[in-house]
Amino acid sequence: MWLGLWGGAGRVVAGNEPGPVTSGSGAATAVWLWQLQRRLLSASSRRSTEMASAGAPAAAVPTLAPPLEQLRHLARELRLLLPGVRVGEARETSKEFNRETFWSRLNEAAVKVSGEATTLTEVFSRLPLPSPQETQRFCEQVHAAIQAIIAIYYSLPKDQGITLRKLVRSATVDIVDGMAQLVEVLFITPAQSPENNDLISCNNVWVACQQVPRIPRDNKAAALLMLTKSVDFVKDAHEEMERAVEEYDPYCGLLNDTEEDNSDNYGDEGDDVLGCPNNRDLYWSEEDQELIIPCLALVRASKAGLKKIRILVAENGKKDQVAQLDDIVDISDEISPSVDDLALSIYPPMCHLTVRINSAKLVSVLKKALEITNTVTCSEA
Repeated sequence: MWLGLWGGAGRVVAGNEPGPVTSGSGAATAVWLWQLQRRLLSASSRRSTEMASAGAPAAAVPTLAPPLEQLRHLARELRLLLPGVRVGEARETSKEFNRETFWSRLNEAAVKVSGEATTLTEVFSRLPLPSPQETQRFCEQVHAAIQAIIAIYYSLPKDQGITLRKLVRSATVDIVDGMAQLVEVLFITPAQSPENNDLISCNNVWVACQQVPRIPRDNKAAALLMLTKSVDFVKDAHEEMERAVEEYDPYCGLLNDTEEDNSDNYGDEGDDVLGCPNNRDLYWSEEDQELIIPCLALVRASKAGLKKIRILVAENGKKDQVAQLDDIVDISDEISPSVDDLALSIYPPMCHLTVRINSAKLVSVLKKALEITNTVTCSEA
């Protein structure tokens, strides 16, 4: 609000228009002063606007964090993405799923992530480090590449198979986790240090990206892969149990035990008199060994059963039996953990009740897996 400066009947009042004007030179002077004042105010307003416009771009530019701090923030952002990928559901879409397009996009996204990882490593493994502006660009590119491959995983519908989705999800998690590890190495260890080079060379982001083209392309192939892994797990457990039995020596350490305890056991009647070791918790008794024999046979049967399931799926399973194949994989996945439970329970000191419970559980799971497989494959054969 501008206030008038002229007194008397011809003064200029507050506002944009002059007050009442009387005839004579006083009125003319008042009008002239009003016009002059408007021109001054207009010029002043233009200068203020120009100065504000000139200063606006400088004020709008945010202050960027140092390069290593930006890497720290990027690693934190990548870590925050992992829980969503592990539990994320397929996103519904009205578009018809195209298998070839999906795998092409996934492979391209993996190549993109691998390239961004290489670029980031090259610029942050030597001195001088990139500027804050360059670092921002590198971080945005990495984040965008990771977001892109996650979005592609989400586009895989459930009706393509839960087993297949699990494999794609596992590969995606490995890529995101590997990139997060790489970024952490780059901001934690000094550039050009031996530790930096060793940690980068061992990083698995490139390995994870290379595994994408090897993922099965349909649910049947995915089921066969998972069944093969289950066979290998049970095979390893069976071999470990056999080695434990073969290496068993009830007289191992007998001389040390008897020499150390000789002075304390002269008057005792016990196993030392019969030449058996004192520390029974480290050895199998005869009753234990009798129970181990059927346990080994049960594990061999489990391995043979899984091989049979895999053969039936390979020969008689159909690609369009998506849900049925998922059921076979789900029940077969319970065999390996059940074998592990049984294998662990036979080590001394052995609890016979626990061994029998674990054996019964394994038998039940194996029978169910064979029944489901026969129902699916024989009905379609």
